[in-house]
Formats: sequence, structure tokens, C-alpha cells
Amino acid sequence: FHCRNYRRLEAECLMKILVDADALPHDLRDLIYRTAERTSIPVVLVANSHQRIPLSGYVSLEVVSGGFNAADDRIVERIEKDDLVITSDIPLADRSLTAGAVALNPRGGLYTHANIKNIMAMRDILEDLRASGEMTGGPKSFTPKNREEFANQLNRITAQYLRKRQIEELKREKIGSGSNK
Repeated sequence: FHCRNYRRLEAECLMKILVDADALPHDLRDLIYRTAERTSIPVVLVANSHQRIPLSGYVSLEVVSGGFNAADDRIVERIEKDDLVITSDIPLADRSLTAGAVALNPRGGLYTHANIKNIMAMRDILEDLRASGEMTGGPKSFTPKNREEFANQLNRITAQYLRKRQIEELKREKIGSGSNK
């Protein structure tokens, strides 16, 4: 299955990939763009500032006003069931899961209903430690292993979507051919 006309992509496709683009490691951009082309799944990058994207029928950029959490709010507004949200923002991941999306962080970790509250609690503890000066620094540097784990998860999620889409098309064809008899 391939979604054809970009204007109809979201109507034709069951899934879109929403990307919290402001903090996305540049190493992952080309991977996401190639995935969009390979799978015909639309990708929408949401950012507070203009970003360079490829000329593609499957990739678009939505620039939002620079208000605090404006990009996060816009992503949540656009979520439909089974969409994929790519973000390192843990509260956005939680909101995405609540809205029915799958949430993936750029290091390849899948946010789930089972783990998001623990991840949020750990984030809050680390934030408190940094604020008190007991801990300095932020997350570790992005590594090739992180890129590989992200690529593996992205491929797994998109493959599941494509299988689901193929099954739904076969069901529609069967129903369509059965009604012609």
C-alpha cells in the first residue's frame, strides 16, 4: 500500500509519524525521511523554527509560534489513534500515549503505559538533583548504538503498521468482491 497524493495522505493512511523536531538529533533526520519514502507513511515535523526538510510528498514541516510547549501542544492536537510520536520530551510522550499514539524516544526507547510513570518519576528526581547542585550535566551523548536502536524500533513499528494496513486492505477487497456476487 502506498499513500499517493500528499494532500490526501492523512485521510488515506491510518498512521502518521509526528516528530518533535526541535530536539531531534540530526543523525536521525535522514533515517526518518528515508523511512517515510520507503513506507509511504507521512511524516510531520513540528518545530518552533524553520528547519530544512527534503522535497518529498511524504515529509512536511509545521512551524508553530515560539510559546512554551507550543510544539508539544500542536503535536498532541494532531495525534490520531496509532500515530507514532518521536520525542525525547517525557511529558509529551505521556500526553501522546494518553491520546492513543505510540511514543518513541530518539535513543530507541519505547515509551509505554507500563513504563511512562516510572520514567517521569526518574526525570523529576534527576531534575531535583540537578537543581540542588548534587548532580551536574545532562544526558549522555548520542551514540551510534542509540541510532541503531532507534532504527530497529522505527522499522519494527512501521512494519507492524504496514502489516495491519495490508490486512485491512485484504478485508476490504474480500468484502468488495463478496458484494459483487
